[in-house]
Amino acid sequence: MLWVLAACCLLNLSCTDFLTENPKNRIDQNTYYKTEQDAIAAVNAIYAYLGAYNLDGGGPFPGNTAGVYHSTFWVTTELASDNMLNNQLGALGNDQLANFSYNSQNENLLEIWRIQYKVITLANVAISRIPAIEMNTALRDRLVNEAKFLRGLMYFNLTRLYKNVPLLLEENAALKPEAATQEAIYAQIILDLQDAEALPADGQTEEGRATQGAAQALLAKVYLTKGDHAQAAIYAQKVIDSKVYALWDDYADAFKLKNRGGKEAVFSVSFGDGGGKISFWEVGQFNVRLLPVELSNARSQVSNTQGWQTVTPHLYNSYHADDKRKAATYLSEITDDNGNVIKLSKIYIKKYWDEAEDPTAGGSYNDFPVIRYSDVLLTMAEAKAHTGDFAAANIFLNQVRTRAGLSAVNISSAENFLNEIMDQRRKEFIGEGHRWFDLVRTGKLNALVQAAKASEYPAGLPQLNENYYQFPIPQTERDVNPNLPQNPGY
Repeated sequence: MLWVLAACCLLNLSCTDFLTENPKNRIDQNTYYKTEQDAIAAVNAIYAYLGAYNLDGGGPFPGNTAGVYHSTFWVTTELASDNMLNNQLGALGNDQLANFSYNSQNENLLEIWRIQYKVITLANVAISRIPAIEMNTALRDRLVNEAKFLRGLMYFNLTRLYKNVPLLLEENAALKPEAATQEAIYAQIILDLQDAEALPADGQTEEGRATQGAAQALLAKVYLTKGDHAQAAIYAQKVIDSKVYALWDDYADAFKLKNRGGKEAVFSVSFGDGGGKISFWEVGQFNVRLLPVELSNARSQVSNTQGWQTVTPHLYNSYHADDKRKAATYLSEITDDNGNVIKLSKIYIKKYWDEAEDPTAGGSYNDFPVIRYSDVLLTMAEAKAHTGDFAAANIFLNQVRTRAGLSAVNISSAENFLNEIMDQRRKEFIGEGHRWFDLVRTGKLNALVQAAKASEYPAGLPQLNENYYQFPIPQTERDVNPNLPQNPGY
């Protein structure tokens, strides 16, 4: 190439001009973050990575489902529990999670780590730069607090998954940061979410954005996880007292496309046609992953249902006969275009499929429910039970049971109440990514996984001691940053 440059100079062309880049397809950070529109775009970019698939074209990790809630995160936390089995041929990472043979090389755990830190990086930039922009003060404050909510949410996920992780709060973070303690991480999460309490209430801002109710509901979950039940009850009560949220009468209605962003949705990640929401990716992967391939073969309108994850028979068979959630949630048989009934050999999840509105099924236009109002009610019930207020605890528990078609209960034993809460959470939130966190938080991971999965794996499962209460930090990350903590032994 040297002769080309020499020829240019001999032809009186400027070598300096020839070598100067003109990156018109890139944004210079020194000229960005100057206007109100820059601030809005900066925060919208954070939301984009909650759901988007390879938003930036070549990465951040080409070929992976990169959005936080697109699929890998919730699939991982369902497989590594008593809820789901892997049915995706060739997906070794998913097999490892389902049978607890994973290690620090697991590809899912690397993707989850990287995309959550991608979101945190974008949030840090927004939190740092937006305050200096001359713009409407109320909008500026709202955007910064939305970024803080999203940063708090990511750190809540990360510290529950990996325990001690780097706590990066500045735009220009150290290249090889040390890990912070969980105490420090939770303190920062709480600060971020308390600032986010200043956000508008649900209904006073664009659907899909963080709100005051979302911040308070997440704070309730944070305090419940920390074991501070009094504070968990205080924040859950704030959400309840707001009167902004309520349960749909029918469990199935919570997942209808017409009800996206409706009264039960406290915080959701939007997919599909947008519909006025923060939406950056045309479809999710709920139905692609959860509906059976037989459905695509049997129905001419249905396409791209792969059935990559299925439900443990233990879960499917555990429902009370009166529980309406079972029929609303699962497929054990289908009908073809000619009305013939086809029995399925496995149990699949259909609750995200609004058949009337999306007969193709593979479209997966639904939102991902990060927090629903039923989560707030069960958080409140559990917190009240831990403080000994069983009268109140049963009231909140029974709201969820009654909606499911179950009779009211009056439980006064702490152990029995916690068992009931765990059972209700399992059936209420299947496919929503809560189960591994619930099992770890309550110390029931080994007992309940063994009960549900031992028969599925004749070679046996490991004893899931406290080392399994965190996932290993990806080895790729530890290779480039020796300051990260050692992984637990399995």
